[in-house]
Amino acid sequence: MKKIMIQDMPGAIGETVKLGVWLANKRSSGKIAFLQLRDGSGFVQGVIVKEEVGEELFATAKGLTQETSMYVTGVVKEDTRSSFGCELAITGIEVIHAAEDYPITPKEHGVEFLMDNRHLWLRSRKQHAIMKIRNEVIRATYEFFNNNGFVKIDPPILTGSAPEGTSELFQTKYFDEDAYLSQSGQLYMEAAAMALGKVFSFGPTFRAEKSKTRRHLIEFWMIEPEMAFVEFEENLEVQEQYVAYIVQSVLKNCKLELERLGRDTSKLENIQAPFPRITYDDAIKFLHDKGFTDIQWGDDFGAPHETAIAEHYDKPVFITCYPVGIKPFYMQPHPERDDVVLCADLIAPEGYGEIIGGSERIHDYDLLKQRIAEHKLDETAYAWYLELRKQGSVPHSGFGLGLERTVAWISGAEHVRESIPFPRLLNRLYP
Repeated sequence: MKKIMIQDMPGAIGETVKLGVWLANKRSSGKIAFLQLRDGSGFVQGVIVKEEVGEELFATAKGLTQETSMYVTGVVKEDTRSSFGCELAITGIEVIHAAEDYPITPKEHGVEFLMDNRHLWLRSRKQHAIMKIRNEVIRATYEFFNNNGFVKIDPPILTGSAPEGTSELFQTKYFDEDAYLSQSGQLYMEAAAMALGKVFSFGPTFRAEKSKTRRHLIEFWMIEPEMAFVEFEENLEVQEQYVAYIVQSVLKNCKLELERLGRDTSKLENIQAPFPRITYDDAIKFLHDKGFTDIQWGDDFGAPHETAIAEHYDKPVFITCYPVGIKPFYMQPHPERDDVVLCADLIAPEGYGEIIGGSERIHDYDLLKQRIAEHKLDETAYAWYLELRKQGSVPHSGFGLGLERTVAWISGAEHVRESIPFPRLLNRLYP
């Protein structure tokens, strides 16, 4: 007998097949039982009719508990009422393990309860759909950068210096010296770009930021490209092409998941390059005109400010050229102004905030050394980074995209904690 997965069923209409599944839910109507089955690849309805299978097998089906594991056999039948397109007419059930008192029932549960049971909550339809979208974003990321001549490089997670200062870093001991969990692989990616031209990394990063907003995680994943001989405007073009690519890939390959989440796909279909741009100066003026008198030139934007700006557009929007005082030491100054730098944050629509931060990097040795001193950083720890500016330095640029915020935006998840399998939050290290 052919053993397949649920995702393969549309191509097996009319065949008798065997599947390994869990029971997600069930309901019965007299002499017919409807079993909602899942196997990790998808969800499908199994139908078992008493008069066709006999009293014993039907009683077994009616007695199944939620999340019981089993092998089921049956005939794959077309079902035009289902967006999946088929169902399973069950002819046999072999119970593997009967689950007992499964804690997450179809009723409503509180967030803390669900987070305590995250290891089980992942099995739900909604969380399954978000994880499938996350996987598609990752797949499309590799595809985009591989197709555009980038080389994947893995920066270290343990570092001896901090790209953006040490105030939000997790410190540890590396034998007899201090080390930190990486908050960004950027500095190392700059070194890699000088060797390989165009590179990207994809890995975990850590921020010891005591924030409880729906946009923040303590541990999250970043995609960080760096490009030699690429200046500011070219960098923005790569960013918008990349974001448009992953959104369109999700639309193409995750239709069922977006439907399951109730996502308004018309908003995603509009995500095509180019994206609108607004300078920091104009953003401040815009906010003042909208009644945000609390923010002044030189202040960083908070969530309400970013949301107000984003609502003015129907695509992600670049906010460019921030004041030098609120950005990291490595950003290239504006060629015509000494008070702003060549950087941009990409703000997602619908209140999801910043998903990309990027800039052209300083490539002049003396200026970078001056910036390190101004930020009161240990020049010894950055000696190797400075040396890159001595050995054939070139203009170069890069950016970092936060995977979880991007997945939350694309999927329409309310909180970023749902866009990572096991979130690490301010007061949560379990499970």
